[in-house]
Amino acid sequence: MPSHSPLVRAPQVAAAAPAGHTAAELATLIDLLAARRPRVEAVTLGHGRDPASTAAVQAFAHAWRARGGAVLTVVSWPETAASWLRPARRFAAGDPDAWVVAGAALGWAQMSRRLRHSTTWDPARTFAFASIGGTDIVRLAGPGTLDGLRGAAADGGTWRLGRHSITYAGPQAS
Repeated sequence: MPSHSPLVRAPQVAAAAPAGHTAAELATLIDLLAARRPRVEAVTLGHGRDPASTAAVQAFAHAWRARGGAVLTVVSWPETAASWLRPARRFAAGDPDAWVVAGAALGWAQMSRRLRHSTTWDPARTFAFASIGGTDIVRLAGPGTLDGLRGAAADGGTWRLGRHSITYAGPQAS
């Protein structure tokens, strides 16, 4: 009998903690949300439990509130667990204008697979730090799981996930 669990069964990536975020990355992420139409005001934040991801989300929350935005909730998830159902339901609740995430590839792959399997979460309304935008995430999450998710690169550029790809755009010249 096939499993209905969205868990990644045989991770082919080490569960290494992500690097810290950069000022350029944070500024680009804020700009991505500020440019979104319809206007993004209320966000839900999510992060892996490692120190770099926690710090990235805290920095985003501070910057977002400073520009008048609202943070509905902050949800963390583990890198490994038997289930991500509880954090996935908390993350998807409240109908935010957008979601913002930071974390390592394996933990976010597990969380996003559970979100797609068990909630109405939309990756096209989700924005992420550079730690999410690597090639491992496309392979681990599986085709279609993260279509439309976009984010900021450490150098201030942007990226967007497609069914089997990541499209990267370098930072704009000043």
